[in-house]
Amino acid sequence: MRNHSFVMVLVMLAALPAAARPLTLIALGDSLTQGYGLPPEDGLVPQLQSWLRAQGQDVTVVNAGVSGDTSAGGRSRIDWTLAGGGDAIIVELGGNDLLRGIDPAATRANLDAILKAAHAKGLPILLIGLPAPSNYGADYQTAFDAIYPDLARQYDALLVPDYFAPLTAGTDRDSAMKAYMQGDGIHPDAEGVKRIVAALGPEVVRLLARVPGGS
Repeated sequence: MRNHSFVMVLVMLAALPAAARPLTLIALGDSLTQGYGLPPEDGLVPQLQSWLRAQGQDVTVVNAGVSGDTSAGGRSRIDWTLAGGGDAIIVELGGNDLLRGIDPAATRANLDAILKAAHAKGLPILLIGLPAPSNYGADYQTAFDAIYPDLARQYDALLVPDYFAPLTAGTDRDSAMKAYMQGDGIHPDAEGVKRIVAALGPEVVRLLARVPGGS
């Protein structure tokens, strides 16, 4: 009887779903990821990690944001960033390329290399874009805006087309810039980041669901 009971316990345990393992999410980006101008707890990464954990996600978000980084800077450090290990990656780069008027072909090549490296590691990818302004001309705008959806399709990545879209929803851009941006007009304030995280969070949950053995 003892052996029979022991076997029954093993059978019951085997039937239980495996507990989701803790995950590590890499956030590769520029100052928008790094948290420029904000107290550490108010930046994108800490707010996103808190949001995810409040949703029951056992995840640590690694801040791989570097202020001032272009897509070329992200490309130069992607290998050693991935060497630290991770289960999924967010890629938020291109804003400084826009500020400097870098050739969209160069931005595309750099982002392609970054996503290729992450894809080779088997990491699910969430790509966050920014729309190009019109002041560089229609050709530049068209070429740049095509980068993110094209690469998302190529690497089966999830796509958030516009990092700042949650700030302008339901209001005009000028009002949003005054209400949710820091004085430089480039970086969101703490409340702006909170709104961005609220919109970004569900997409990140979708990303983590792509991790084998994840939550």
